[in-house]
Amino acid sequence: MALACEICGKTKVVGRSQKHKRGVAGRRWKKAVTATPRLFKPNLQKATVVIGEKKQQMKLCAKCIKRIKKYGAIKDYSKIAVL
Repeated sequence: MALACEICGKTKVVGRSQKHKRGVAGRRWKKAVTATPRLFKPNLQKATVVIGEKKQQMKLCAKCIKRIKKYGAIKDYSKIAVL
């Protein structure tokens, strides 16, 4: 799948979008707008990571990159580094 993190598997999620719900300054609108479906996409980045002694380019979400930089390990990978 193109839009998925290679480590955690985070993919796009369907949600709802509304232009206005309550109105200006807490007052109600006379006619409420309908909720329309929209896509929430993961923040994917191309990152070069070192797994063991091999360099590998992967598509990772920003959260996984942050975890790797902080802990140096993630999920099944015991030692991993982001270049």
